[in-house]
Amino acid sequence: MKKNDLAYDFTLPDQDGNERTLSTMLRDGPVVLFFFPAAMSNGCTRESCHFRDLKGEFEALGAQRVGISMDGADRLAKFAEKNGFDYPILADVDGDVARHYDVKRALNLLKVKRVTFVINQDRTIKEVITSEVSMNAHADRALAALRA
Repeated sequence: MKKNDLAYDFTLPDQDGNERTLSTMLRDGPVVLFFFPAAMSNGCTRESCHFRDLKGEFEALGAQRVGISMDGADRLAKFAEKNGFDYPILADVDGDVARHYDVKRALNLLKVKRVTFVINQDRTIKEVITSEVSMNAHADRALAALRA
């Protein structure tokens, strides 16, 4: 998926077992959907905590932060509790959503590429952010895209 494409709509469970649907979440404002390879890993923890720490800036822009990985809901619940996340993290265990967003890796070692999608309320993709090494780039660049 690339900028200006229509985002694939999906329903997945969050870390608490609640079903979350993209189109439903978009009713409340733009969604910043960030794919990360593995809960509890150092890089993914830094990236997810940076999204957590910028809560006020995202809220000021009416945007929602939503993490997504191929980890199971139980692992994501532990990850969220340990780090005090105040946003949903979705369990894409079979990688179906990752395949639709073209972020699924061929090898299952890291499962997905680290990619963030800023999605407008009409489901168009406003921005695609890729960086495997700069953990802060995803939230920072998502905010810049929302402000533009």
